[in-house]
Amino acid sequence: MKTKLWVTGLAMAVAMSATGPVVAEGDVYIPMPVYRIGPYATGGTGYFGGIIDYYNLMNMTEGGVGGRNIIWNECETQYNDQQGVECYHRMKEFQGKQALFFDPLSVGISTSLVAQGRKDKISIIAVNHGRTEGQRGDVFPYYFMPGINTYDEHSIITAYIGQLEGGMENLAGKKIVLLFHGSTYGREAVEFTHMLCEKHNCESEAIEVPHPGNEQTSQWLKIRRSKPDYVVLRGWGVMNPVAMQTGVRMGFPIDHLIGNIWSNDDGDVKPAGSSANGYQAITTHPTGRVAPVIDEIVEKVYGAGKGDLQDKSRIGSNYWNLGVMAGVIHLEAVRVAQARFGPDVNSAQVRWGFENLNLDTARLAELGANGLVPEIKTNCMDHVGGHQAKFIQWNYAATQWEVVTDWIDGDVELSQSIIDAKAENAIENEGITPRDCNDENDRDNYDV
Repeated sequence: MKTKLWVTGLAMAVAMSATGPVVAEGDVYIPMPVYRIGPYATGGTGYFGGIIDYYNLMNMTEGGVGGRNIIWNECETQYNDQQGVECYHRMKEFQGKQALFFDPLSVGISTSLVAQGRKDKISIIAVNHGRTEGQRGDVFPYYFMPGINTYDEHSIITAYIGQLEGGMENLAGKKIVLLFHGSTYGREAVEFTHMLCEKHNCESEAIEVPHPGNEQTSQWLKIRRSKPDYVVLRGWGVMNPVAMQTGVRMGFPIDHLIGNIWSNDDGDVKPAGSSANGYQAITTHPTGRVAPVIDEIVEKVYGAGKGDLQDKSRIGSNYWNLGVMAGVIHLEAVRVAQARFGPDVNSAQVRWGFENLNLDTARLAELGANGLVPEIKTNCMDHVGGHQAKFIQWNYAATQWEVVTDWIDGDVELSQSIIDAKAENAIENEGITPRDCNDENDRDNYDV
């Protein structure tokens, strides 16, 4: 059940008068800040489509979550920070129901809402991305980044490059370029990439690609002059296939272009054609129909004509699978809260649920998500809870991704040192009073 609220320009006036479904007493309400249009629509339609399909499955098979029907409405953000914040304020309450949490799939939007979410006691969710020091739940109790954070991601990429070179010691003297999207999201990794090369005696350079990234000739000419051993692509949307095509045109070996967590979808490689053959990228989850929950969605949701994807060939694609993964995480947090507080939970109680996730192998098997969702265990000091990833490689002839590594760990020691420093800076400069995660009473207090 949903109503779409398109919040852009003149459409705001229409959105303000939109009416949605009548909310029943026991319903739980979750806003859906989508982006179905614009240069990043491939990611948005895949991710939010997967979430909606999982919510629909739960409504159809289990009466929602904990016996409570799930309702949502949509607000179009176009991956724009200002519009995303407008959507939050528009959607944080609906027909008297407070939103249980807000997941915009945007570093810029989620970062802009850190303080507001805490003020409203609504968790801001950033799966596999976000303001990295937000991992510290003692400082940012209403901010969650389940999966991996940016520092995990780039230290794992560096570790993989070390594997390709035959050992981390062989990184010495190598040159790595970070080609990054010109946004808050893109810039989040620049400083850390330089620090990784300082640690491993390699040379790093960061090159920005302005939004949306559909012209990169000048950047790749600079790369050609620089002659790096590897290019790490921190891309998004149309930037990704353009990077592959331009890089190949400039003579760069595609298997030395390593994509980040938002550069690993079918929609990133297929538009690049044969230029993408051999391209590699990091991922927290496999593509394809890899878990029983996906088969169940196909059978019951799409079989009933209620699927969200217009193009059914995208079922099992990376962004859609990530959306299903996010849906599993979302509703498990609600279930954890319901187990403690009863079936009718509020947003502060669901915050406690996100902070006490234990998605181990046994639980994932119960949910039919084993093989799709990585193990995630969060706590007061760790609002990420995963910290591992694999690598996949695109096979153009077979039109499929192939897993080429086992799980690889991030450089937790280096990551944590920077996270701690930034968290302490936030305490000092943002007037934050941290919680004591060693105090059992404070740790278990949901209403912080």
